[in-house]
Amino acid sequence: MSSLSLALLRTLTLGTFMAIVGPAAAQQTYPSKPIRLIVPFPPGGGTNTAAHLVGQKLSESWGQPVLVDNRAGASTIIGSEAVAKSAPNGYTLMLTSSTHIITSLLLSTPYDAIKDFTPVATVDITQQLLAVHPSVPANNLQEFIALAKAKPGQLNYASSGSGSPNHLAPALFEMMAGVKMQHVPYKGTGPALVDLLAGQVQLGFNVPTSFMSHIRSGKLRPIAVSGETRLQALPQVPTFSQAGLPDFEVKTWHGVLAPAGMPKEIVDKLSAEIAKIVSLPEIAEKLTSQGMDPFISTPDQFLALMKSDQARLGRVIKAANIKVDE
Repeated sequence: MSSLSLALLRTLTLGTFMAIVGPAAAQQTYPSKPIRLIVPFPPGGGTNTAAHLVGQKLSESWGQPVLVDNRAGASTIIGSEAVAKSAPNGYTLMLTSSTHIITSLLLSTPYDAIKDFTPVATVDITQQLLAVHPSVPANNLQEFIALAKAKPGQLNYASSGSGSPNHLAPALFEMMAGVKMQHVPYKGTGPALVDLLAGQVQLGFNVPTSFMSHIRSGKLRPIAVSGETRLQALPQVPTFSQAGLPDFEVKTWHGVLAPAGMPKEIVDKLSAEIAKIVSLPEIAEKLTSQGMDPFISTPDQFLALMKSDQARLGRVIKAANIKVDE
């Protein structure tokens, strides 16, 4: 055999070997440096809580820092675009919420909310809680619906912005309950909550973690929560179905996404570790205490959830004629 042929054979053999061991080696050595976990929201709130819980445990398990990086702005577009344009190597991830899908339905985004991302794992799922200011003369859902029907357009509800989950939830409620209320959008949950607590607006729909402390202090009155079961943190609050409005289903999830094209070996390693973290009793307790239910899914199940949300929420947005100014 000529020296040229021998060299070619060695090259092919080495290439074949690397093709076989490459993915396995990538999985074994990952992570070998700090991981950046982008949160496309300001600090505070359920998304940030989930990010810090997951980030801390990942860091403890793998011995590499996981840096939570809040990249808020443009209805999550700024942080999401940064992730979509990052190298798909597992060192830039995003912990986001259902807003990721909603934003893509309402605004022109520089990325495809599904095709430009790799679903990794879900962390928790939470329902929407209807709460009213104590001045509202309604103690349960039927009394509230009767009040809203008696005063069409006179009850104001706060949201963190047009097209947010806490805008879609009352829009769906209006259609299902046959009532008409007035939407008052704010720039974020904080300002909306300030006016709700002051009685400037009468009600709001939001994830339980946003209302929990104010309900416990008596500054807000809970009426009903979406979902099939009551919240462990608020067992006295009935579901909408239990209170007489069946099939009212609005949920918000938190999950980890990566750039499109990330190696399956790294995706699977991350997904398995996050599932293990979410299963820890201490993490489950912290989530449930904030009204968030631990929620484990595979990457394929997470992808199916996002596609389902895209279709379902798209129908609500179209039926309610919800639009936002770009």
